[in-house]
Amino acid sequence: MDLEVSPALTIPASELGWRFSRSSGPGGQHVNTSDSRVELFWNVCTSSALSDVQRVRLLTRLEPRLVAGVITLAVSEQRSQLRNREIALAKLAGLVAEGIAPEAARRRATKPTRGSNRRRLAAKQQRAATKQQRKRPPAE
Repeated sequence: MDLEVSPALTIPASELGWRFSRSSGPGGQHVNTSDSRVELFWNVCTSSALSDVQRVRLLTRLEPRLVAGVITLAVSEQRSQLRNREIALAKLAGLVAEGIAPEAARRRATKPTRGSNRRRLAAKQQRAATKQQRKRPPAE
């Protein structure tokens, strides 16, 4: 089952590696017999699905999560191995989509308008006047 990250990018199932182990946590009598914990790993460096630009973006943005160019996700949220596999695939797709997205345009700082400055100063004066009226009258 190939992993569709976006309409332009699909990771072939042959590039995805799986490992299963026993999960900690609840499960009753079932817990000692099933390998419900899932580890999904994918090698970013050798993937044929990525273009050179996408590969560079992923390697720089996901650098803290990569070990020798391989990204690994461990999921043991559910008791079912199948459900954990689906969660792992969804997490990988989200991570890769976020990693290959182009950077957002930087915001250009602008000056506040004259009207907004006037309104701000008027509000400050009004607030100051309100606080002045709360003071005790001077003793005569």
